[in-house]
Amino acid sequence: MHKSILNLNSIKKEIKDNTEVLKKIEIIAISKTFQMQDISPLIDSGHIHFGENKIQEALDKWSEIKNEKKNLKLHFVGKLQSNKVKFVIPLFDYIHSLDNYKLAQKISSQQTKINFKPKIFVQVNIGNEIQKNGISVNELDTFVTQCQNDLKLNIIGLMCLPPNDNKTESYFKQMNILNQKFNFKELSMGMSNDYKLAICNGSTFIRVGSKIFGNRSK
Repeated sequence: MHKSILNLNSIKKEIKDNTEVLKKIEIIAISKTFQMQDISPLIDSGHIHFGENKIQEALDKWSEIKNEKKNLKLHFVGKLQSNKVKFVIPLFDYIHSLDNYKLAQKISSQQTKINFKPKIFVQVNIGNEIQKNGISVNELDTFVTQCQNDLKLNIIGLMCLPPNDNKTESYFKQMNILNQKFNFKELSMGMSNDYKLAICNGSTFIRVGSKIFGNRSK
């Protein structure tokens, strides 16, 4: 059995053994920088959720195989520039990084053109960090309302990248409260180093790369 499959199965077992959750947890295998020869064993084993953060790389890697395997779900997990939306919407099923109104307008316009609504997470700047993208907690109500009512976006949940400090659990708890406030069913948070903590605080989509595929080449 391929190493990536063993690693994925190990993560699934770890989640089952160490977290008390009733809802389904989707593991997004972050396949950025890895070649299809590294990814194919997971696809062949039945895994369907994969994440990329570079448009051209994703187009080169996934366009053909997504046409062949309609069940695959591709997640855009990086900073999305508004001028790249026209390339993202036809290929990606999920967008995890909606972080400003101009981008929301572009997505709305493009999804109307091609008659396809991606599932979208609003990125929240939960730590109020100047250097990070995301909607502030204070502006979240207005932003979500505009996206849903005015732009008709399919917002399914919130996403965060918490500050790198010792308050991760506190940020995750706050995100879970915010997510429940909007009655969202999905919550995107948690990566290789903190996904168990994220799941215990309501996450339903976790992003795991190196723990599945191994270390990336620089």
